[in-house]
Amino acid sequence: MARILENEFGRRNILLTTDDILTLVKEYQTITQNAKSYDEVRRLLNCRKIYVPEEIV
Repeated sequence: MARILENEFGRRNILLTTDDILTLVKEYQTITQNAKSYDEVRRLLNCRKIYVPEEIV
């Protein structure tokens, strides 16, 4: 699960696990598998929301 890390200046970084990255790639491949062009990929991705669960510590 992703973890949001805040530094002393208030900036946030998201720490992703290997499983998070592989899940994102798999979802990207599923969404764009029939796309024929770059513009079509962008249109398909703009229509979708992709969520990464956050680890609560």
